[in-house]
Amino acid sequence: MVVRTAVVGAGTVSRAHLAGAQNNPDMELVAVCDLDEELARERAREFGTMAVTDFTELLDELDCLHVCTPVQTHFEIARQAIEAGVGVIIEKPATVTAEEVEQLQTLSREHDTPVTVIHNHLFYPAVRKARELIDAGELGHVKSVDTLYAGLTPPDQVNRGSWVFELPGGEFEEGLPHPIYSVLGIGGWPERDEDISAQTVLSTNYEEDFEYDQAQAQYVSAEGALCNVTMLSGTLPQRLHVITGSEKSLIVDEINQSLYEVDEDYTSSVIARSKKSLDVSLAQASSTLENVKAVATSRFDDSWESETKTNSHCAIFDEFVDAIEGDAEVPVPLEQSKWTIRIMETIRDAARPSREGSAADPSEAADTVLAEEPVTPDDEESVPADL
Repeated sequence: MVVRTAVVGAGTVSRAHLAGAQNNPDMELVAVCDLDEELARERAREFGTMAVTDFTELLDELDCLHVCTPVQTHFEIARQAIEAGVGVIIEKPATVTAEEVEQLQTLSREHDTPVTVIHNHLFYPAVRKARELIDAGELGHVKSVDTLYAGLTPPDQVNRGSWVFELPGGEFEEGLPHPIYSVLGIGGWPERDEDISAQTVLSTNYEEDFEYDQAQAQYVSAEGALCNVTMLSGTLPQRLHVITGSEKSLIVDEINQSLYEVDEDYTSSVIARSKKSLDVSLAQASSTLENVKAVATSRFDDSWESETKTNSHCAIFDEFVDAIEGDAEVPVPLEQSKWTIRIMETIRDAARPSREGSAADPSEAADTVLAEEPVTPDDEESVPADL
């Protein structure tokens, strides 16, 4: 089966979707759509496809639609596609509110149409390997997941546009979905809204009226794991996941795509403590060699199989084709996206003491969401620059 595909939204992030659809041997790129006709034509020329301004004209001939438009439009576009029986891939964040995600879940079930979201950090090679080890039961019972994303952009810097200043956390807040969905994808999601708590700090005085530039969220997963995600701006970059199991633990470094397994007690003796340094060095050297091999292979092997191993967007597209054909689950379930937005809402509440303990107001959330689709270095590159 060839999956007939179109991309709606011709901004910068659309290039990853257009290239993925173009290179996937199981997809046929039918068109790119944008309200800006000239921009649509520019992307169409770049990728050798057709340009349109109204995506609804295509629905009868599509199997899959990539949604790369401003987040405020995601729900309505996805709704129309689902009701037409067209599978949908949505850029993060999926919608403005968690309630909208729930509506998409209902529509997806009613129309038996798959929907997924681009949570691409979960498909980095080292993170995929960690998730495979967890799913295989090699860690035993996962007791905790601690995720640290440090060195995020401060709220007053403009990487994505001045519209970020409308967010309570400015530019800093726009980058938070990545670490939040990462801890959810590794540790599982909560059972209830009440299981989530959050703290925020405003560590610097800014000219603009921002409410926070550091954030931390915690919850207990439905499987009983203690999950914590810490997000900091104004520091040197770090992206670490420490996953502690009853039988084995993992330390994942996203920056250099290394994975270190802790499978023995290094505190038992001086010799054991010394051995840990050696084991860490060997693990890092092994990961470096694997990364070098992956880069070298990708330069000489332009096959789709090779691309799915190093390109996190393409890995999602590849799995979604299987879901459309009915052979697999979607790569990122909407439930994960729903909890990502729930945690974001909890963080916003924590930054507003006067509203502490109250539910997030969807109408207010709509006023503070992204004015255009986020484009970050992580959206443009499938893996960290080290690879």
